[in-house]
Amino acid sequence: MTKMNRQTVVTEALDLLDEVGLETVSTRRLAKRLGVEQPSLYYHFKTKKALLGAMAEAAMAPHADAPLPSPGDDWREWFLENSRSFRRTLLMRRDGARLHAGSTPTGELDRIRHKMAFLVASGVPERHAQMAMLASSRYTVGCVLEEQAEADPPPNSEDLPDDVPVLDHEEAFEAGLALILGGLDQHTAASGPASVAPSPA
Repeated sequence: MTKMNRQTVVTEALDLLDEVGLETVSTRRLAKRLGVEQPSLYYHFKTKKALLGAMAEAAMAPHADAPLPSPGDDWREWFLENSRSFRRTLLMRRDGARLHAGSTPTGELDRIRHKMAFLVASGVPERHAQMAMLASSRYTVGCVLEEQAEADPPPNSEDLPDDVPVLDHEEAFEAGLALILGGLDQHTAASGPASVAPSPA
């Protein structure tokens, strides 16, 4: 029997996710995988929602551990790489985007504040920075949702015409991300020097 603690439960739950997909993840399956009775899981997680939240947080670790921006960094390059890192992390797990969608990033709040402060200090108006970060986050999740859904084709998908174009998901993602950045850059330039916040002491 696997020695069970909170971290073991989350690790095994993520491995189960990769094997069977989010729809089929259940506490019953997880308990069987761990070699314990189902009620034993409730010692660590009172509800399945709490377990899914912990899984979502753990799955985001590669992105959450990425270096934070420094004052001398180019904010445009950082904005692009931040979204790319988010996408790569969502793609690491089967149904990673579905697992993440709707989760509350409680452990990420300090990092989010740091990122926002960096953008504002770089001259991006605060409101535009907030909306651009929200837009890029939701855009990235939506792109990965579509990409991962395509990885699990629906029934009768073999009946689709042969001439349906194959989408290059990374190319499409980069194109849309460039448009978001372009809009943010345009709004920032239009705001002028008055939008530049003082650098942190």
